[in-house]
Order: sequence, then C-alpha cells, then structure tokens
Amino acid sequence: MPPQVIMRVFMGPFEKLQAVLAEDMEAVNTLIRTRMASKHAPRIPEVTAHLVEAGGKRLRPLLTLASARLCGYHGEHHVLLAATVEFIHTATLLHDDVVDESAQRRGRPTANLLWDNKSSVLVGDYLFSRSFQLMVETGNMQALGILANASAVIAEGEVLQLSTAQDLATDEEIYLQVVRGKTAALFAAACEVGGVIANAPEAETKALRDFGDALGIAFQIVDDLLDYGGASASLGKNTGDDFRERKLTLPVILAVAKADAQERRFWERTIEKGQQSEEDLAHAIALMTSHGTLEDTRNIALDWAEKARTALEPLPQSPLKSILKDLAGFVVSRVV
Repeated sequence: MPPQVIMRVFMGPFEKLQAVLAEDMEAVNTLIRTRMASKHAPRIPEVTAHLVEAGGKRLRPLLTLASARLCGYHGEHHVLLAATVEFIHTATLLHDDVVDESAQRRGRPTANLLWDNKSSVLVGDYLFSRSFQLMVETGNMQALGILANASAVIAEGEVLQLSTAQDLATDEEIYLQVVRGKTAALFAAACEVGGVIANAPEAETKALRDFGDALGIAFQIVDDLLDYGGASASLGKNTGDDFRERKLTLPVILAVAKADAQERRFWERTIEKGQQSEEDLAHAIALMTSHGTLEDTRNIALDWAEKARTALEPLPQSPLKSILKDLAGFVVSRVV
C-alpha cells in the first residue's frame, strides 16, 4: 500500500475533509488574504491577519466546499461563498471578544487586547462588508439571502445571550435558541449555500441545512462542556473561563434546575452577583458532577451529532457524504 494511502487510512474525518478539498481550500485561503487587504488602512490587514492566520480549522468554509462538491458542483463560486462564510465568522469573533472582554483566542492574545476595542469592532465591520461584496459576486440571490439572513440571526443570538446572561431563569430552551443563533446559524448557512450554488434539489439543500444546524449545535454544546474539563491548549482558552465570565451554558443550566436551596444560593452568588473565590470553580464542577449534568450535557451533544448524521440520508452516496457523517462524530469525540 503506498505511503499516502496508508496515511489516509489513519486520518480522522476532519483531516480527510482537508485532504479531499485541499485544492479548493487553497483557493479560499488565497482569496481571503487578497480580500482582507486595505490600501488606506493598514491596521485592517494587521488585525485580520492576527486572527485569520492563528491556526483556526476553517471548518465552516470547508463545509461550504464539501456541500457544493457533494452536490456535483464544478464551478468556482463555491470558493467565493466559502471565503464569505469565513469572513462572517471572523467578524463575529472580533466582535465577541470585545463583548466578552476576552484576553485569549485560539491560544493567542485577542485582537482587542493587542490593539483596542475600537479597532476590533471596526475591522469586524469591515469584514462583514467584505463578506457581502464576495457573496454578491456569485450573482446568486438565493445564496445571498441565506447568508444575509444568517448574519442577522447571529447578531440576534448574541443579543439574546447578552439579555439572558446571569439570569438563572434561563432554561434549556432559551440556551438552544442562543446556540442556534450565535453558532448553528452559520454552520447551517455554510452547508445550505453549497447545495444552492450547485443547483441541488430542494430536498438536498434542506438536508444540508439540517445537517449544519445539528452539527453546529453539537459543536457549541461540546465547547461549553469542555470549559469544565478540557485542556486549555485544545480550547484556545483557559478551563473555567465561562464560569468566571458568568456564562449560563448548558452544564450550569441543568445543574441550577436540580439545585437545592443551598446550591441555588451558590449559583446566585457566583453567577448572578459575580462574587467568586478561587475555590468556587472546583465546587461548581463538583455540583455538576454530583447531579450528573456534565454527563447529561455530553449525551445531549451525542444526540445532536446523531441528528446531523441522519440529516444527510437524502443526499447521494459518496466518499464526501461518508466523511461528513464521520465528522459529526468527530465533533463530539473530545467528550466521548
């Protein structure tokens, strides 16, 4: 067996996806570097490059490329759409770090820490504008509508999260609504536009959207769970950051729902009032462990991963379809 074939056998689904789409992804990366340039404001490429070149997996643009190829597309507009998706994602990250007052992203200092909040917000705005320029170049109004709607839903999800932050009345339904907005909306749109640009039947584009939605939800739940037990190197942030930032993620929401009076006073003090000591994170994890909410969260993530796999059934059989189904498992493999 040739060495490259042996290597492919031992690749995970994400690495397989990267390998299959390597040529397309190189075109996307070239386009991103070209379009994030600015003749008149050198700070724009400086700030953008800091985040874009920070080693992110580019999962969302890969999903656009994979969806288009899975539906038999042979043109070049999927590259424009994939770059659009990455610009939207990068813009939201720049804005999120300002809102969350974050100091670390992908294991590196955030742009707002290295420059300032004003630069991060304005460069994020620039990338949003660039994303709309790119999607217009495809001449596909349906794709434009999908990505424009996703951009609005993402902002709506972020505002909803802001308005429900530190509110112990936040339940699983509201959490899911936030996740669908701030994370799953772009996953779903990234997949759907791939089918749209390929002129795939409506049933196939819907299947791609449903896959992206479920995958995005599983992805975010896993990220929230790993905050209470993941390695900081793999997360790109410190374990317990969500707790310290008083974010009501699913493990905490489930623990609050099962809390007795004394435990509820702990959550009120640490989350609602923000009065935390060094020992509180360990106690929070102990409460979640005793009530089984970390395990419950893990099982919910696994359920969404299975929904993602099932959603792909209407699509034609191909190696790409198999990789995407395996990718759903890969997303939650860190907590299995």
